[in-house]
Amino acid sequence: MIIPNQKALYTLPDEVSYFNCASMSPLLRSVEEAGTWGLYERRHPWEISASSWFEPVETLRELFARIIHADRDNIALIPAVSYGIAIAAKNIPLAKNQTIVVLDQQYPSNVYAWRERSYETGATIVTVKRQPGQSWTDAIVAHIDERTGVVAIPNCHWTDGSLIDLESVSRRVKDVKARLVIDVSQSVGAYPLDVNAIRTDFLVSVGYKWLMGPYGLGYLYAAPEYGLRGVPLEYSWLSKSGAEDFTRLADYQDAYKPGARRFDAGESPSFIHVPMAIAALTQILDWGVANIHETLSQLTTQIRMRAQQHGFTVSSADAPHVGHIVGLNFTFDQIPALGQKLVDHQVYVGFRGEKMRIAPHVYNDVDDIDRLFEALLK
Repeated sequence: MIIPNQKALYTLPDEVSYFNCASMSPLLRSVEEAGTWGLYERRHPWEISASSWFEPVETLRELFARIIHADRDNIALIPAVSYGIAIAAKNIPLAKNQTIVVLDQQYPSNVYAWRERSYETGATIVTVKRQPGQSWTDAIVAHIDERTGVVAIPNCHWTDGSLIDLESVSRRVKDVKARLVIDVSQSVGAYPLDVNAIRTDFLVSVGYKWLMGPYGLGYLYAAPEYGLRGVPLEYSWLSKSGAEDFTRLADYQDAYKPGARRFDAGESPSFIHVPMAIAALTQILDWGVANIHETLSQLTTQIRMRAQQHGFTVSSADAPHVGHIVGLNFTFDQIPALGQKLVDHQVYVGFRGEKMRIAPHVYNDVDDIDRLFEALLK
């Protein structure tokens, strides 16, 4: 189902055409209001009940679980992708003769932790590059073998939206008894995703891009086995069994709350961020992720067609891609002047590598696309 234009739900000025949701989404009015409510509540801490430390967090956990078709017991709240990837790296064993598979020009949050693990263990980083006409999926599968310890990849490439078939990759990963770690920051919330079909070990996402929430709150999915014996990065009292009873916090516990809650970051009940994230995920579920993707695919199809008509080169035009991101190829020499020209026309995109990344959402329409190409053609 195509979603009618939703710009009225945001505070975007009419003269602004914002195509950079892949960097940071604008805030929905409902999310702003939830954050304001959180600020008011925080002014008067005596009005914050004990249940407010725990119940909203569980609501948020449930909402994210619904988006990825998981059980809420397998969801942890984290401050950043790097935090979640560090948890994965800490809990996945690696040996000197094993390899760690990543993509060429992959986003650094899902690279640096694996570089450190390679230094610690002697495991080898294998960087996957595509051959002409080859899909990312085929290229990744070709680099997975009996030496593979972990495959750490996204759902789509962050620079241009090139799609990776996670189910195909997962089958190969399971065949060689390796582990799979996915950063879905550039897909979850805008592209349908089911962890039951992917069978990943860990899945991590920020909350401020396609999930339209605040900066500083993200999500981790951990397969059930890690919720039984996984080791967290920190030892927050909030993640321990019986934490709800403030009178007995000094009765120290070794037992954790069920599932992935052991991986929650300290201070996860944030009285401002959590209400904002709840409002954002509630709206996404109300629209429906499949409907969001269908709507954005319609917009990006128009962008691709017009770009090709005007002689621009669409990145990975012959490869599978998601429907919410388009990449146009430029050179590093062209980008500074081009970027400034767009800003002068109040058209906002992202530049990543030598690609112009165009990432619309339900607040964009044909008028925005007209303004984008008017600025480009000038």
